[in-house]
Amino acid sequence: MQLTPGPRPSALRLRLGAAACLLLASAPAARAQTADTTANVFEASALLYGEKGRTNVMEPTAKITHLFGNGQALSAQLGLDLMTGASPTGAIVATQMQTVTSASGGSSTTSTSQLPTAKFSDLRGVLDLGWQSPIGRYLRNDAGGHFSREKDYQSLGWSEQLSLDLMQRRTTLSVGAGANRDGVFPKGGTPLGLSPTRIIVSYDTQPKDVAFGTVGLSQILTRRWMLALDGSRTRETGYLTEPYKIVSLVSPDSAVAVGQVTEKRPSERWRNSVTGSSVYHFEENVLYMSYRYYWDDWSVRSHTVDARYRYELGNQTFLQPHVRLYTQTQASFFTFGLPNGAPLPTYASADQRLGPLHSFTLGATYGVHLPNHPGELTVRAEWIHQWGSGPTINGPPVSGGEDDSGPQQVSLFPALDIGTLVVGYTLGF
Repeated sequence: MQLTPGPRPSALRLRLGAAACLLLASAPAARAQTADTTANVFEASALLYGEKGRTNVMEPTAKITHLFGNGQALSAQLGLDLMTGASPTGAIVATQMQTVTSASGGSSTTSTSQLPTAKFSDLRGVLDLGWQSPIGRYLRNDAGGHFSREKDYQSLGWSEQLSLDLMQRRTTLSVGAGANRDGVFPKGGTPLGLSPTRIIVSYDTQPKDVAFGTVGLSQILTRRWMLALDGSRTRETGYLTEPYKIVSLVSPDSAVAVGQVTEKRPSERWRNSVTGSSVYHFEENVLYMSYRYYWDDWSVRSHTVDARYRYELGNQTFLQPHVRLYTQTQASFFTFGLPNGAPLPTYASADQRLGPLHSFTLGATYGVHLPNHPGELTVRAEWIHQWGSGPTINGPPVSGGEDDSGPQQVSLFPALDIGTLVVGYTLGF
């Protein structure tokens, strides 16, 4: 939902529009300018992301938007992602030392009862362009372009959305589409799927194509309450396998990893999602709530509940607590390990992102207009607890004298704590 220029909307309506745009990922950014104003907006942010014992990300971004006097807007955003740390290889937790394939095509050794990971580092550059323009009085167009590149992946895409205002602008219908032309070029070449050794089948770039469509409906029910419903459908084709992930071969008798094969995924995936959201404006504060249901033809189903409450502290400052719950089922070909000696399936992956995954997010955003300065500073901190549903194995014995409890139970899907910190600055001029 985006409230558009035309007759000057009320301050409440503008804040509802901005709130909805922050909440709905499919909606374009809100504009508060009217037909007779011209302005520029500069936005900068820095993200720090850290997984305990795993991946760390630092992501600075800068965006500038020029708001034309006729309701048009042009934006450009640059971003860098610096990623370091370690990523799970897909190998099973073992009760003995094991050597697994690393992300560089080499090997790494993991100690007893530890989730096997491989070290990596990467730098990703991103450029996003956006163009918004009215078409007549009630129709508007939002177009965008995207380019990003890292060491072994490149993405080039576009998007387009048309929005129509009805019922004195209380109802908005939107429809959009877009496509990405991506390329995957794994370091060391593309490996053969489900191979016990890293057999390279190609050194060429592997294509990955993404096409999507979206539809949306938003309705202002009262001067304080707005509801929205959005749906999307996406088709991915081409090389969808993670080239560095592996799957352990497990002894049927002892559940011990005795070998490994490279993972293999289908070459097509249909994704679907439906999101319902609500924005309610009290006298000063705003409550945002949303629910998203996702399903695809890989048998992944997920539910996401998100709630934010913006509390105005006065003197142009606010505090916005945030709670998010997420749960998903596993893909049809997800496995913690394959029985050694049994016939291999058509597809298999031990990537935890395709497993029975759950997470809980708790955080808050603090915003303040700097004294004697037109800009706004925001700081957002969040803690994410992520865990999976999976079996356990007997680990090394736990010694403790009289309290000796014998072998410890080691989860094949250990919990993970993640912390994020985002510092943002917005300036209109």
